[in-house]
Amino acid sequence: MTIEERFERIEHVTAGLAEAHRLDHEENRQLWRDTQRQINELAVRVSDLTVRVNDLTVKVADTNDAITRMAEESRAADRMLGERIQALVSAIGQFLARQQ
Repeated sequence: MTIEERFERIEHVTAGLAEAHRLDHEENRQLWRDTQRQINELAVRVSDLTVRVNDLTVKVADTNDAITRMAEESRAADRMLGERIQALVSAIGQFLARQQ
């Protein structure tokens, strides 16, 4: 093998290595772009989910307030009913006592 042939072979191998490096570099850039796109999509989804969780938190708080309010109203109505029943029983007792 002559020196010229060796130089040509070295140039050929070097060109192959350079092409392989260029292809690897392009593939890495595409992977980086895809990764950045996925990160951005995830950031948007996380932001949307955060807004939805905050909305649900407000709704749960409102629901808890409504439940508390209804429980208080129910207790008040129960007390009033108890007082009315007691007044009726007392009135019936007095009525029966007068009948005798």
